[in-house]
Amino acid sequence: MRVGVFLFHESRDPSADSQVIDEAVREAQLAEAEGMDAVFLAEHHFDGNCAYVDPPTFAAALAMATQRIKIGFAVLQTSLYHPIRVAEQISLLDNLSKGRLIVGLGRGSMVNLHEYSGYEIDPDSAQERFEEIEKILLQCWTSESLQHAGKYWNFDVPLMLRPRPYTKPHPQLLRAVASEASLAAQARQGRPVLMAAATAPGAARNIDIYRKAAREAGVGTDRIDWAISESWVSRTAILAPTDEEAREVGLPYFRQMQTYRAAQSSAFEAMVAKANAQPNLPVLCGAPDSMMEDFVTLARTGIGGVSIRFRTGPMPAEFSARALKLFMKEIAPRIRDTALAPAAS
Repeated sequence: MRVGVFLFHESRDPSADSQVIDEAVREAQLAEAEGMDAVFLAEHHFDGNCAYVDPPTFAAALAMATQRIKIGFAVLQTSLYHPIRVAEQISLLDNLSKGRLIVGLGRGSMVNLHEYSGYEIDPDSAQERFEEIEKILLQCWTSESLQHAGKYWNFDVPLMLRPRPYTKPHPQLLRAVASEASLAAQARQGRPVLMAAATAPGAARNIDIYRKAAREAGVGTDRIDWAISESWVSRTAILAPTDEEAREVGLPYFRQMQTYRAAQSSAFEAMVAKANAQPNLPVLCGAPDSMMEDFVTLARTGIGGVSIRFRTGPMPAEFSARALKLFMKEIAPRIRDTALAPAAS
């Protein structure tokens, strides 16, 4: 299983934005130095939940600041973009990174509706816009002219998109899935996905849903194995040398993140209340030994990669950097040696 870091750096104070953005760059560089496979970027606007705000712009900076590590989006809030503009941006990034992109696409958050208001987008149109944009992206990257007639965009340009993608025929595209229905829909097409799962059993359940839906749609075993091996799951881990430090020092940063975001969104507040009502913590928390079994179990599902968010809330950069190093020293060697599960399991 491949491993990556999920950069989701919060900045509550506008005067600290520059510092937090710099710290995000350094965490990406640290991930590469420690041997991680990928760095994933989030996207949120106006609220400080994601300090670097614009993942394509930030990805360009990371492409110049790193040499080997893959750079992924988890995810682009696709419905907020003009399709030709984002096709150009991604193609340029593909060239700058020399083919290191993992392009995760999603319709956009249904929790932070202020993001749609700011971009003058009707949230009820987000899914339709998303579907139309994805078709346009593929056409832009593979056709010699820019022609499209749809519900939201219409254009006829007798010229091709430039630059052409570095990766042929185009950068890797993954869809984010947030429900069983969307997961099954992607499985029926044999497509890799990005998923979030709070627990390893939850990820295993998602993989079972994927395999069943894909088989019922006639997708072959090899294709199923390939799609799952190219899929990623995201986790949040409060990791420290001891369980006590993780709970007493690290966990409060996660709780502060929950409180901060809940104050901005009633939908997120409801999600937090539901998660915190469960008997277990809504996040992995502890020393490496305490979360080893969870990650090993996750690897046995056959999922291709896991991206871990080590920094939450106002957590200092030093705390999350130490967590990343601990993970790579203690946990990563175990899960990278785990064989993939067969498609028939």
